[in-house]
Amino acid sequence: MPCVKIIDSIKIYVYSRDHQPPHFHAIINDFEELIIISDLTTYSGKIPSKCRKKLMNWATRHQDILMKNWEMLNK
Repeated sequence: MPCVKIIDSIKIYVYSRDHQPPHFHAIINDFEELIIISDLTTYSGKIPSKCRKKLMNWATRHQDILMKNWEMLNK
């Protein structure tokens, strides 16, 4: 699956045919966190807190884009 966005070294993915609830994957080095798009809470995993702050700043402003990607890939 192509990467939706890269913030510094944090790669954001939305996978097709993925499980509910709608979420995205944030991956950096050996860390991965799945984040629910609707409320930006953690579904599972954890990335370093410094990286998570950067990620949340971006995700807060782009929830609509993340949801559109989810809906397009998971019809």
